Amino acid sequence: MQTMARVFAEAAQLHGSGHVRTALAAYLGHDVVGYLQAPAAEHTHRQLLTGAAQLITLLGTMSADSGADALAQRYHHTAARLAADAGDRAVFAITLRAMATHAHDLGHHTPAVMNLAGRAADAARDAPRIIRAYTQAHLAVTAAPEDRHTALTALHQAERLHQQADSAPGPFTAYPLAALHYQRAQTLAALGDRSHAIGAYTTSLRLRTPTERHARTLTHAHLAETLLAHGHLDAALTHWTHFLDNYPHLSSVRASRRLDVMRRHLVPHHRHRPAAALLDRAAPLR
Repeated sequence: MQTMARVFAEAAQLHGSGHVRTALAAYLGHDVVGYLQAPAAEHTHRQLLTGAAQLITLLGTMSADSGADALAQRYHHTAARLAADAGDRAVFAITLRAMATHAHDLGHHTPAVMNLAGRAADAARDAPRIIRAYTQAHLAVTAAPEDRHTALTALHQAERLHQQADSAPGPFTAYPLAALHYQRAQTLAALGDRSHAIGAYTTSLRLRTPTERHARTLTHAHLAETLLAHGHLDAALTHWTHFLDNYPHLSSVRASRRLDVMRRHLVPHHRHRPAAALLDRAAPLR
């Protein structure tokens, strides 16, 4: 189950969730359900519950990336119950963080979402430092629209914990530095500090590995949007070009939404020849 979690997570990062989600759902339905129903010692059964919670959390996140928002919410709630039954506070915290991330990505920048991110950070108090950094970073993102002090405190805490942390490869044991810089950029952008957000997005891109195509593509899009908001049209066009280079290789509603945002932002600049060229290039894409 741990091996399959790595396989599915890596495939989603490379190709987007649309190509992977059905296979993961089938694996859960055909194999994992059988593992959970088989006789086992209590310790083994708890490990199986943890593994199932991790896989269902991945499935929920993939469903969110595919635009199946209600289904994603159900999966995340199921994963949280399984993690609680297993007594695994770290996986429980990760699942709550995934729920808060989904809500924030849908535009729900509300105190309720910030409270959910805060619950994730609280649940991770006794977890490894890398998990605590992971939850604190998203608390910073969700707090930024409402509470500057909480956002900056959580961001500094995430950075400190990340520097002190040891991590092992895997979707539930690693939190790449590139991802931390991405959340740092999101926080700073929400706080109105666009120049430092641009720097953080740029650092995130530099640290991304070739297998992180999905994250890299979204980062190009967000960096382009931030650059344009800062008045740098030509620099934004460079990153939207990279976004379009990668877009056809992904099956991701999150990427599709960024494509729609790109079109809206570039229409007012349609008389600028490079912007018009990108709009023409994007026209057949869905």
